[in-house]
Amino acid sequence: MKSFLIANPKGGSGKSTLATNLAGYFARCGHRVMLGDTDRQQSARAWLNIRPDSLPAIRTWAVEKDLPARPPKDTSHVVLDSAAGLHGKALERMLKQVNRVIVPVQPSLFDILATRHFLETLLEEKVVRKERAFVAVVGMRVDARTRAAGELERFLAAYDLPVLAYLRDTQLYVQLVANGMTVFDLSAARAEKDRAQWQPIIDWVDG
Repeated sequence: MKSFLIANPKGGSGKSTLATNLAGYFARCGHRVMLGDTDRQQSARAWLNIRPDSLPAIRTWAVEKDLPARPPKDTSHVVLDSAAGLHGKALERMLKQVNRVIVPVQPSLFDILATRHFLETLLEEKVVRKERAFVAVVGMRVDARTRAAGELERFLAAYDLPVLAYLRDTQLYVQLVANGMTVFDLSAARAEKDRAQWQPIIDWVDG
């Protein structure tokens, strides 16, 4: 079973957008995927409730705050959407349950400051230092033409971590969330630009 933790202690960093679309990719590939939600707001679970039955199935299971139970044995892929403020023992427990960690970050000063502390904490965790959990970063809602995008790139360049992608700032993701969908549920023509941005993420999670 492959398991992925989507984590950033700052609320509004794009965790649920990243988690739901990653789960959507695995489902589109025919995997038995579970989407776990430890966030108090339960955004991912609410999204699952409106996902059309006609789309590839994504399921969930009983998950307590910061302490997810193990998913059913026939699950092939797990995506965990973590709570804001994840730290300390809760972070340590979750890292022991996953194969890889993806940290979403938006190009704003507040997001960068919060993520800097989290990355430094994450890289000090024993399970990460021993390379049992691999960490990568994804820029969220990035407009490459802005100064903020450049600041985000310079910030991430200071860390010896793979920056998988910079996902564009588009209302498409908002529209998809409202309909329980992902970019992988759209036609190739309609989602061509966004799927191209997702390709390095896909290569990393499938590697």
